[in-house]
Amino acid sequence: MKEYKMRRGEYLEERVPDMEATVEDYFGEITGTEDYEGNDLYVVGDPDNPVFDRIIVGAAEYGSKKDKLAVHFEERDAEDVIAEGNADAAADAVDAKNDFLLEATGRDAKSRRESMKRAVEDDPDHDVDA
Repeated sequence: MKEYKMRRGEYLEERVPDMEATVEDYFGEITGTEDYEGNDLYVVGDPDNPVFDRIIVGAAEYGSKKDKLAVHFEERDAEDVIAEGNADAAADAVDAKNDFLLEATGRDAKSRRESMKRAVEDDPDHDVDA
C-alpha cells in the first residue's frame, strides 16, 4: 500500500469530495471495502482495465495530521495482458493511475516520486551505506 500526500495547503476531502464516485469513474464499480490501519478503503474487485486485477483506494486518516491517499494497484503480468491482445490497455492503465493520482493529490508523477524519495531518505531505519 502506498500513501500519497496532498500539495501543501490542500486536503484530500477538498480535492476529491466524493471518493467513491471518483474511484468508480477511473477504475470501475466498487465491490466492497477493506480495512487498512483502521480506515475503510474501497475495493474495485473487477476493474474496467484488464491490466488491473484489483484496486484498493481511500483516505488514510491520522487524527491530527492531514489525511493521505492510500492506494494499492494489483496488476496482472504484462506478458499475459499482451498475449490476450490488450497491449493498448497497459498505456491506458498508466494514464488512469497518473490522472487519478494527480486529481487526488494535486501532484504530478515527478513530484510524487521526489516526495517518496525524500520520505525514504528521512526514514531513520533507511541505511544508505548498507
